Amino acid sequence: MELVKGRVVRTPMPEAEHGEVCLNAGALIRDAAKTGSLGRVMGNDTFVRVATNPDTYRGADVCFISYARLPKGQPRPKGPLEVPPDLVVEVRSPTDRTSDIWVTVGEYLGAGVTVVVVLDPALEAAAVYRQGDDFPQRWHNGDELTLPDVLPGFAVPVRRLFE
Repeated sequence: MELVKGRVVRTPMPEAEHGEVCLNAGALIRDAAKTGSLGRVMGNDTFVRVATNPDTYRGADVCFISYARLPKGQPRPKGPLEVPPDLVVEVRSPTDRTSDIWVTVGEYLGAGVTVVVVLDPALEAAAVYRQGDDFPQRWHNGDELTLPDVLPGFAVPVRRLFE
């Protein structure tokens, strides 16, 4: 469930594969964030504010927010994230329409998210969208995914996201 332009929108319940890929991505990102003391990783459809008047909150499958945006000493946020994360990961479900994914990616980037990664379990591929880029970078099963602009040192074979 998400809040889109002030209206509650019900979304289909994710499948087991979706949950497993979310957990894989979250664990790999969390390892990198903790190792480098870079920031916090959240999952489980953490609500992220992407627009106001009318309000829109999207449920990020996984997100990373750096200590630069949310300082280390601050308490864990309660409620939705009002500060845009540095990174959002969305896992595509079989019921997701490509046009809806593009809208969601655009909302995240428009709200100040630096990088949005869309993982596609059916293709075992990742599309990486960045602020200011016209087109996503595409990463496939044999590639190594890197996100130096938000997670320095993060380098993971794409296949590990889908194992």
